[in-house]
Amino acid sequence: MTTVRLPLFPLNSVLFPGLVLPLNVFEERYRALMRDLLKASPDDPPALPGDDTDPSVSDEPRQFVVVAIRDGHEVAPSASGMPDDVTTKEAGAGPAAGFGDDPLKSFHGTGCVADAATIRERADGSFEVLATGTRRVKLHSVDASGPYLTAEVEELPEEDGDEAGALAEGVLRAFRAYQKRLAGARERTLATGAELPDEPSVVSYLVAAAAVLDVPTRQRLLQAPDAASRLRDELKLLRAETAIIRHLPSLPATELTRQATSRN
Repeated sequence: MTTVRLPLFPLNSVLFPGLVLPLNVFEERYRALMRDLLKASPDDPPALPGDDTDPSVSDEPRQFVVVAIRDGHEVAPSASGMPDDVTTKEAGAGPAAGFGDDPLKSFHGTGCVADAATIRERADGSFEVLATGTRRVKLHSVDASGPYLTAEVEELPEEDGDEAGALAEGVLRAFRAYQKRLAGARERTLATGAELPDEPSVVSYLVAAAAVLDVPTRQRLLQAPDAASRLRDELKLLRAETAIIRHLPSLPATELTRQATSRN
């Protein structure tokens, strides 16, 4: 078993490989993480006169692990959209604030490594980050001794599984029918009319991210053992959700999920 230690970024959502993750980073513990990622980037070649290269954008990996918070485990007092809660500052809260004595128990066991291609610091010290999910990992331990949480993680294999190709075709058909029902319910469609991929693993992650599902369901899809298992689950989910929308055409899509909004 090979493990690596990476910074940890808990969210009230699930990130999938290949999907883009925009973040507005306000809390001090995550600001510290972003500052360290910027410092860890390899030195760029000396700038030439007139060089307007943006130092916030990097081709080198700047990685951290996004992990979903288990329902009922986030009790941090920091307010949404605020840099920090004043009481949190006064109490000297550490990186594990809100996650209990054993932070590992507050998180789902499977996360996704994110690569931050863009990290831009604002004048107020907050950050605008654009990252992309790259690979699934299993969490083995969480360390709260530094300014932010880190985790010892093991990369999980990506396998197609039996009948993945045929399942992917079926899921794409079901997904298109699902989108049409959402549009018929006067909700914004969850993807454009652009050509969808046909690689089983890519299809499985795209649909998992695009469908209106709650966090526990998304997490179940993320940790499926292979693409075929994920696609089988998605096929059942899409058919069930399409049937619900068909019978309740005026139900807003936002009420089909209890997904919470991230604090960052």
